[in-house]
Amino acid sequence: MPLSHQQRPLYEVKANLFKGLAHPYRIRILELLAGAPEVSVTDLQSETELEASHLSQHLAVLRRHRLVESERRASHVYYRLADRRTAELLSAARSLLLSMLEYDEGRLAEAQTLPQIPSRPASASESAS
Repeated sequence: MPLSHQQRPLYEVKANLFKGLAHPYRIRILELLAGAPEVSVTDLQSETELEASHLSQHLAVLRRHRLVESERRASHVYYRLADRRTAELLSAARSLLLSMLEYDEGRLAEAQTLPQIPSRPASASESAS
C-alpha cells in the first residue's frame, strides 16, 4: 500500500530521526549523553577526540533533528538528550546489533569492546512525562 498524501510528512519526520542517527560519532555522542543529565562540550570533545569544528557540526545535526538540547552557562555549553527515550533507542539498537553479529564471532568479539552505554535512573519529572 503506497503512502497517502497525509502519511508522507509523518514518515519524513521519522526518516529525519534516523538521518540524525546516521553517523558513528553522533551515535557515540548520544551514548555519552545517555549516561548523564548533561555533558559539557569540553567533555564531549575529550571523550570523542573530535576536532572542535567537527564536534560542532555533529551537535548541530543532532539539534536540527531534535535529538539534543543545549544550554549556555557563562563560557560553557552543556548538552543533554532532548528526550530520555533516545537512551532506550540506543540500548535497543545495541541489542539488535549484538543479535545481528552472533553469526560472526570475530565481529561479535569486536562489538564486546564497544564502550558501555551508561544508564541513570530517571528522575521523578522524567518518569512523569
